[in-house]
Amino acid sequence: MPKRSPRNTTESLLHAAGGAPEDVGRLIDELSLEKVAPAVLDELLARVAPPAEVTVDLLLELHRAGESVAHTLSFTGGRLSARPGREGEPGARIRYEAADLVTALYGPAARRGGITRQVESLLRLPGRGAREDTYELFLAQRAYAEAIHSVIAAVSATPPDLSELSVRFGSDKWGFLHWFTEHYAAHFRHLVDEPIRLLEIGIGGYDDPEAGGGSLRVWQRYFRRGLVVGLDLYEKTVRGPRIQTVRGDQGDRAVLADLAERVGPFDVVIDDGSHVNSHVLTSFEALFPHVRDGGLYVIEDFHTTYWPGFGGAVPGPDAAGTVMGRLKELLDGLHHPEFEDPATYRPSSTDLAISAIHFYRNLVFIEKGLNTEGAPPSWMPREPV
Repeated sequence: MPKRSPRNTTESLLHAAGGAPEDVGRLIDELSLEKVAPAVLDELLARVAPPAEVTVDLLLELHRAGESVAHTLSFTGGRLSARPGREGEPGARIRYEAADLVTALYGPAARRGGITRQVESLLRLPGRGAREDTYELFLAQRAYAEAIHSVIAAVSATPPDLSELSVRFGSDKWGFLHWFTEHYAAHFRHLVDEPIRLLEIGIGGYDDPEAGGGSLRVWQRYFRRGLVVGLDLYEKTVRGPRIQTVRGDQGDRAVLADLAERVGPFDVVIDDGSHVNSHVLTSFEALFPHVRDGGLYVIEDFHTTYWPGFGGAVPGPDAAGTVMGRLKELLDGLHHPEFEDPATYRPSSTDLAISAIHFYRNLVFIEKGLNTEGAPPSWMPREPV
């Protein structure tokens, strides 16, 4: 499958940060620091977890080749906002060379970044005396240290905890309804530092355009170099760096084909959509061919495979057209070389393209990969001995 060309500043920065170190600086010079700075700032704002009890202002400066762009970061009781330039009385300054910060944010974890970071106190002494001033600064420094740490931690390549992210962004993938995050962490570990493209079907919030999007924000934060696409039946206003939303019906093959052509191929597809059996099956058949080798197709909440109201059925003859019925077919196909007479069986495309299937309660991971292991040798007995 062909590589996708960068479509905007953020994708251009992602692409450059994965190449030679000098590529980043060259790109910033081409685009200008003034144009790059907002994209970098958006990325930081999306990653920072503001301390809940802190209300302070910091000054963030990016510089390159004699130019400088500054923003005032305002932490207010668990919220974070930014304003251009220096406003008010920020108590500390964090300064980065622009190319170095871009490398730290978007480059591979093995590529060191952040080495030009400088942190400077801007606190003014009240002037009431050395002892009083020292004590006031001692009391003030903790709040600033927490805010500074949250910014520095956001730049770190260490992957955050998926359960914590789910709680932070309001995703239902962990807590009360589901306990999926430990399984996601196990299966996504090899992709966490890759420039992946992830599609999630189902943004959440039903027909409320401003509701939902928690899981998209989780994936945007977890995959620090990834692009995240959300598909939903309703128009959504979810915004964020490296997040794109598309309106469409997951049960419409034409919509899915157009989506795959425009924004695929994908490294990960997650179906957390309608959970209607026919929709889940249509989405799988339409999108699995557009998953890259080594990628994953994930289906959540397939308990509806047993619910007639969602097109499901209890185990038995009527379950053939359900999600579980199809998954059982995929399991058989995974083992097609072991069929009694494999010479008379013509493998399907999924038989040859699925390398593993992992089941958990209401969650399944389907691995895309060549299934080319040969059949057992002909001398092995096909009858009990």
